[in-house]
Amino acid sequence: MSEELKLPDIDLDGRVVIMTGASRGLGRSMVVALAKTGARVVLAAPDIDALNGVAEEIKSAVGKGRALVVETDITDLKSCENCLAQTLDGFGGLDVLINNARRLHRGPGLPASGNSFLFWETPPDIYKQTVEVNVTGTFFMARTCAPYLIDQGFGKIINLTTSVHNFYGTKNSPYGVTKAAVDAETWIWAKDLANTGVTCNALLPGGACDSDPEREVKPGRNYLPVDVMNPVLVWLCSKNSDAVTGARYNGSLWDDALSPDDAAGACVEPASFRGME
Repeated sequence: MSEELKLPDIDLDGRVVIMTGASRGLGRSMVVALAKTGARVVLAAPDIDALNGVAEEIKSAVGKGRALVVETDITDLKSCENCLAQTLDGFGGLDVLINNARRLHRGPGLPASGNSFLFWETPPDIYKQTVEVNVTGTFFMARTCAPYLIDQGFGKIINLTTSVHNFYGTKNSPYGVTKAAVDAETWIWAKDLANTGVTCNALLPGGACDSDPEREVKPGRNYLPVDVMNPVLVWLCSKNSDAVTGARYNGSLWDDALSPDDAAGACVEPASFRGME
């Protein structure tokens, strides 16, 4: 693993952030980084034991009272509603929703690689489950949190996506399909939220990360560090990004030699669909 990336000099004190998929990998790294920069974070995922481990890591780093564990199944609307209710009860508000939870098209007896089979070979249950987590779950969490954010006149929704070539790569269905849908959700929601004070942006690592122990390692391939999105995510959660919506940020393009605003600007990618510029 590479040396830990330097976080921008931004204070997120007072911010309340929900992170789905916070129990491992990219989500775990991101939510710890947010806590280290002052945010109070809600750890949402189905694996309560893993979430408690992340909460202990945060407690060791920044002390008590900064992490709230909420067992959450984002494919269940009532579970999403419970996550918001516990957030409001535990922290008194919400500022940022980060839709990080994802599913690669994997399952028992299937290859470990996320890009492993032709679409007609995809087991229907795996396709359905991937869509339920990546598309429907992202929608359920946003649908649950958006009315609260709109009512308070401020908030941020950040959707985790992937590189555009994964949308249409060979043997990358259904994962590529679902992440293309998440990009579409991002642009549509940004327009729907216009003039509400709530923004919606997309964030991607910019390549395969070393966060997945089940990944099929390809000889000679270099993986990005698990914390690759942390600097730009901190910026996106801050007041610096309040005027930005409908944009797509590539974490691998962050340059910490620049000011945070300039570094974030350098991370902006062109819209993934023609006509969205």
